[in-house]
Amino acid sequence: MTEYRISFQLYSARNSPPVETHLEALAAIGYDAVEPYRGAYGDDPAGFRKKLDAFGLACPTAHIGLAELDADVGAVVGTAGILGLETVIVPAVPAEERSQDVDGWKALGKKLAGHAATMRAQGLELAWHNHDFEYAVLADGSRPIDHLLANDAVLWEPDLGWIVRGGCDIPTELGRFPGRVAALHIKDTAPDGVTVDDGWTDVGAGTIDWRSIWPSIEATGSDLLVLEHDAPSDWRGFAEKSFKFLSGLTGKQ
Repeated sequence: MTEYRISFQLYSARNSPPVETHLEALAAIGYDAVEPYRGAYGDDPAGFRKKLDAFGLACPTAHIGLAELDADVGAVVGTAGILGLETVIVPAVPAEERSQDVDGWKALGKKLAGHAATMRAQGLELAWHNHDFEYAVLADGSRPIDHLLANDAVLWEPDLGWIVRGGCDIPTELGRFPGRVAALHIKDTAPDGVTVDDGWTDVGAGTIDWRSIWPSIEATGSDLLVLEHDAPSDWRGFAEKSFKFLSGLTGKQ
């Protein structure tokens, strides 16, 4: 049986600083790790790492923007080493920079492959984190996600909630890239018509049938599960309730 690590994307708590409060609460709940974004560690990754160590939390993944990789991949490698990362995850590209054609997505896929090769040479992995726009069908019938993950060196952090919002089936999509999942974003969607918290909800309280899709999650081979809510009105409540539900699925409790 897989011994899962349960992590928390700190973006979920961005509207309730400071980060020390987040780390203390997450450690007390029982989380193994956190997944920071740039706003969580800012210009002081070493200081952030000290805070993690003080609360006994690991940091196997972090969201680091493509612009940072393009500007200075060596600096990103250095930050990854300080934080103790296993995988650097590109979270998205800004809406205004998203291609509208196949060639543009192919070019981005090749760029990611180049960065992934650089990372791998340093003992790190590079992964892409999806939203829903990667599932829009392009003129030739392909989808952006197919081009972004075209090279086997680029891993994937599937965001299961956004896959659903993209109109796709979670088990089907997870099966498209076997052996390529670095971590999974565990996120739940509220019923149609619910607009509070942007239509997201506590994991286990929404529309996703987690028990039915659990075999497809197990089949990815990844042991890292990252809980996220894009706009929680109560981040701590989300963290507690979702951790309890996910712990039941994984056998941690």
